Amino acid sequence: MAIRLDQSKEGTRVDSSESRRSSRIRIQVPVFLRGSDASGAEFIELTKTLNISATGACITAVHLLRPDQTVHLTIPAPSPAASSLIPSETPPIVAKVRRLDFLGEIRLFGLEFLHPLE
Repeated sequence: MAIRLDQSKEGTRVDSSESRRSSRIRIQVPVFLRGSDASGAEFIELTKTLNISATGACITAVHLLRPDQTVHLTIPAPSPAASSLIPSETPPIVAKVRRLDFLGEIRLFGLEFLHPLE
């Protein structure tokens, strides 16, 4: 499925004729966002989702991400009390940036997961 990006005054948006493959859940989940900025310098940022589905998420971010840029999301987990069987974070979720919007000073990014969540 091809997703067309259009530049507009409000930002970069996904073509409205595209339909969602899975429904979104409005939930704020803390995530570590890893990627590289426009100068190529790698960064890690603690941010959050605004909504999530099996195929993507909407996140906020301080760093400016580029359309089609690949990023990695990791969900931190609380420190285990006494068990090494519980991982300290999830395996990275690889995603592509598909949308950029602004809500005042806040940057919102629509991400598409390269592999849907199960």
